[in-house]
Amino acid sequence: MNENSSLPMSRSKNWMNHLGVCLAGLLINLIFSNLALRLKLPLYLDNIGVLFTAAVGGYIPGIIVGYISNLINSIGNPETAYYATVTVFNAAAAAWFFRKGWFKKLRTCILAILVFAFFGGVLGSLLTMCLYGFQFGNGFGGPLAIWLHHHGIGNVYLAQVLGDFVMDIIDKAITVVIFLVIMKLIPDRFVGVLDSTYWMQKPLTKKEEEAVCRKTYSQSLSRKVTVVVSLALLLIAVTITGISFTLYRGSIIADRAKMGNGLMNIVQRVVDGDKMEEFLTEGKSAEGYAEIETELINLRESSEDIEYVYIYKIDEEGCHVVFDPDTVELAGEKPGTIIPVEDAFKPYMSDLLAGKEIDPIISNDTYGWLLTIYKPLYNSHNKCVAYVGVDVSMEDLRQAQFSFLAKILALFLGFFVMIQAIVLRLLRYSVILPINTITAAAENFAFNTEASREESVAHIKAIGIHTHDEIEGLYHAFTKTSEEMVQYVTDVQEKNETISRMQNRLIEVMADMVESRDKYTGDHIKKTAGYTAIIMDELRKEGVYTDQLTDEFVEDVIHSAPLHDIGKIQVSDAILNKPGRLTNEEFDIMKKHTVYGHDIIASASDAVADAGYLNEAMNLATYHHEKWNGTGYPYGIAGEEIPLSARIMAVADVFDALVSKRSYKNGFPVEKALDIIREGSGTHFEPKIATAFLNAEAKAREVMEEYSGHEPEKETDQS
Repeated sequence: MNENSSLPMSRSKNWMNHLGVCLAGLLINLIFSNLALRLKLPLYLDNIGVLFTAAVGGYIPGIIVGYISNLINSIGNPETAYYATVTVFNAAAAAWFFRKGWFKKLRTCILAILVFAFFGGVLGSLLTMCLYGFQFGNGFGGPLAIWLHHHGIGNVYLAQVLGDFVMDIIDKAITVVIFLVIMKLIPDRFVGVLDSTYWMQKPLTKKEEEAVCRKTYSQSLSRKVTVVVSLALLLIAVTITGISFTLYRGSIIADRAKMGNGLMNIVQRVVDGDKMEEFLTEGKSAEGYAEIETELINLRESSEDIEYVYIYKIDEEGCHVVFDPDTVELAGEKPGTIIPVEDAFKPYMSDLLAGKEIDPIISNDTYGWLLTIYKPLYNSHNKCVAYVGVDVSMEDLRQAQFSFLAKILALFLGFFVMIQAIVLRLLRYSVILPINTITAAAENFAFNTEASREESVAHIKAIGIHTHDEIEGLYHAFTKTSEEMVQYVTDVQEKNETISRMQNRLIEVMADMVESRDKYTGDHIKKTAGYTAIIMDELRKEGVYTDQLTDEFVEDVIHSAPLHDIGKIQVSDAILNKPGRLTNEEFDIMKKHTVYGHDIIASASDAVADAGYLNEAMNLATYHHEKWNGTGYPYGIAGEEIPLSARIMAVADVFDALVSKRSYKNGFPVEKALDIIREGSGTHFEPKIATAFLNAEAKAREVMEEYSGHEPEKETDQS
């Protein structure tokens, strides 16, 4: 809570730091660009502050300063605003170069200068051509372009671009040198410091950041947001551009129409409508014709946008020429000549024949792309006797429209890059990294031990996400769930351990109930369990059956070993505790304890869903008297047909039977018992298991002595 309560102040301080760095970058830009302007240097020096801000603050401050710098400079020179895109590209490149350490080596530093010059010189030169049309020899690179053109580069466009590029290399080289000097004066602790302020959680190292973002998705959130933002900006740009273009084009046409209407009013005052028939029939010989024609020529020459001024009489036959003054490029038609009505005017013929006014018409046919304005000319009886026509050239509208679109796109592209950089940066630190960090913590959560579980929860708590939105809510819910889950798992494990201890104790009690019927063999179940553990441990050390001897298998065998003679509970005391040797009939009954044991455990396992240890208990009870060569009982199976647990128990059971006192014999010495095991290898016992037991003789002696509590009796003649 204390950490979270201090966040608003910290965040406010971060914003102040960003603002301070941006203002410093803007100030540096203005100082050096104005210095170059005052000294009339053939340089711009308007990117020094951009490089400084990108180095100290990263991508977002650098791009913002680059964009705003051009907007500020556009107050004095409006054309500067259109080059904001070029400066934004330089800002993004500068931030990337600085993070990669390009400015620390001469070779990469030169490469960075060439990249900056490409954006400023090549792209800037092409943008200038789009904005204002091609003007060879203009700009700082103009004189060099002319020199290149005179010395072998015949293409004037290429010469202009190369001239601008070379001059921009000089500009960017000086820019980088001044930038490096400024960076030398700044303490290292301030460089790149703002990059750490974007974190909405405990900051990750570069390696940790790469690790949590390693997983890729076909439809990643970052990609989706990028697409949505791009489409939204594109839609806005298209809409605004379309509206602006329509309004711009309409305003130009309106200006042309206004100019044409002004000329119409003058013509209507100069020309006498009552003399139209005389002018039409007599032509230039009619009195006053020459004066009116001269006036029309003067009006046409009053503006370079006016192409033609003429007077037509329009009827069903077509357009009868009354006045059509010659131009430099084209001779006018003689009075009385009938000109067919052009296609663009045919929809308006009914109004023209009726002497009505019509709206200006834009046509692109015989005489070029023109805006034509027709105004009726009336006689003294207020009757329309002819139409005054003014053709205003629209050819310059092509370049004006193209230039307008280029300006809109130039302004938008820089804005687009800036918005995308801000959105992607904030998206990465506010959404992507917090979500990926939570995901990685969930995937790497360790359940195997109590310590690892506690460590995993501590790691989750240390993430410290503070986005103040739904993601932070998700993080706190995930943290709480993790803590509760760990506590639940701990409780379940404790209960499982209690149940397991109870289960193992019940097994021992059951086995004791069987073994207690023989007053000489009370510790048999404990010793055989110990011997099986020794054998399995030795087999794993020797690399034998490692694929089968898993921790689970070993645990099941040790825990179920006491049940291997559970079937003896159904053998009568008279046979079980007979002081002498058993008859053949009695031995046949004794051998049935293996089958009885199988049935007892099988019945118990039917009531248990997960009977892993009971399966091994069943194998032990049923097959521990089978022999490797197939001469054992109850089924006489051989080799690896006998379950591994039963083959292990066979060695443990026989060894304990040999060294332990029975109702019909005294215990053998350990040496003799080991010899018997050795002799039975390959016949009674599996060789690998017998060898493992013999190799672990010392541990077997420890188990035997621990449970028997006395040294084994020496061999006597009774054996």
